[in-house]
Amino acid sequence: MGKPTGFLEIERTDRHYAPVEDRVRNYEEFVIPLPREDVAEQGARCMDCGIPYCHQGCPVNNIIPDWNDLVYRNKWREGLELLHSTNNFPEFTGRVCPAPCEEACTLNLTEEPVTIKTIECALVDRGWEEGWIKPQPTGHHTDKRVAVVGSGPAGLACAQQLARAGHKVVVYEKSQRIGGLLRIGIPDFKMEKHLIDRRMAQMQTEGVEFRPNSHVGGNVPIDGLLSDFDAVALCGGSEMPRDLPVPGRDLDGIHYAMKFLSQQNSRVAGVTVPDDVAILAKDRHVIVIGGGDTGSDCVGTSVRQDAASVTQLELLPKPPEREDKALSWPEWPMKLRTSSSHEEGCERDWSVMTKSFSADENGRVAGLNGVRLEWVVGEDGRMQMQEIAGSEFLLKADLVLLAMGFVHPVREGMLETLAVKLDDRGNVDADTEAYKTSADKIFAAGDMRRGQSLVVWAIREGRQCARAIDEFLMGRSDLPR
Repeated sequence: MGKPTGFLEIERTDRHYAPVEDRVRNYEEFVIPLPREDVAEQGARCMDCGIPYCHQGCPVNNIIPDWNDLVYRNKWREGLELLHSTNNFPEFTGRVCPAPCEEACTLNLTEEPVTIKTIECALVDRGWEEGWIKPQPTGHHTDKRVAVVGSGPAGLACAQQLARAGHKVVVYEKSQRIGGLLRIGIPDFKMEKHLIDRRMAQMQTEGVEFRPNSHVGGNVPIDGLLSDFDAVALCGGSEMPRDLPVPGRDLDGIHYAMKFLSQQNSRVAGVTVPDDVAILAKDRHVIVIGGGDTGSDCVGTSVRQDAASVTQLELLPKPPEREDKALSWPEWPMKLRTSSSHEEGCERDWSVMTKSFSADENGRVAGLNGVRLEWVVGEDGRMQMQEIAGSEFLLKADLVLLAMGFVHPVREGMLETLAVKLDDRGNVDADTEAYKTSADKIFAAGDMRRGQSLVVWAIREGRQCARAIDEFLMGRSDLPR
């Protein structure tokens, strides 16, 4: 490393947020970047580890110590090239990835990991500002055609890699706009959508064709797809939300979280949402059921819509504020995580089960009837929940958002027609070597294959799937895994 004693001499410094009172007035990103000289100094904190556990933590296998050192030595462009060698879209992961690399950092043993995510984001943002990032059209072309179904991070990564291998790639997206859940699900205050547009322009110059409003299995016949293309990559994501089948579930005012989030993203993009279907939190007492990232996004969006109050409920017990590193490091630990949205105004409660919903005189949801839980070890050694007698309570609720995750991809239409084999969890069955499904020349990657996961995992699978398809078509591949 350029400065072997950097971790001893330099304190960890990370990006800051704009004040809450300012950022909740709009839907713009509010992370304040570090000055470049500070980013370089943070790169000097990277240790000369015998085993760089950050590699283990990073799903795309970013070569983290090397580009940390290049940034420290003011070789930003070389660092960016190294970063792009493993990650097609570091401006996405530099904003929305939870940074498992930092949890795996050796310096995290003392609660001061290297600011890997910040350095990654600074590298790619500077690359765009300086004009270093340009289209990379291939110098050769094959006669092979590949259809990529779904334009989320897995589909985009798969498409870009295949185009750079010389294949003709067409991306099919059922929505009006390209980007998958990056576009319609992640709020703009976490990731502005011009970042996707910029990458789309690059990919189009590289030869990728995008076809929005193209629902494979709907207005795009599957038979035609199979006859027109030499391979098909299914990257459609895991879109079937987990429901809450309790009395009162069908009341007006109870919605899946993604419907709420996608509507607001449409408004930010200038798309009008008709009043008769609009879901708005303004002046309402909002209950968000589910404690993950989607639930956090609902909290931040509700605050920006001027909700009267926001409460987030979680079925599981409250995690510890700090993990036992002797037991967890370098793995991803279970601990309490407070997001920027939580800091903007939200009550949080754990070990709560929703028993039913009550209605007002107009048939709209007015309250949530809950009970507190105790988690105990069962006879099989697993944790089991038990209701605590006499702990029933009622919460006022004008709007309820179900953010309890996704169970599997939508089966109706494309998957049923293709008749691909599904695994025990209902995802498309394919391994992480060939990425091939049970159907001829059909491949699968991302959440559709692995289940609900992170953007960084989707990029990894899209890249690896592209290599598998290239090998299938050509007998060999120079694409990296």
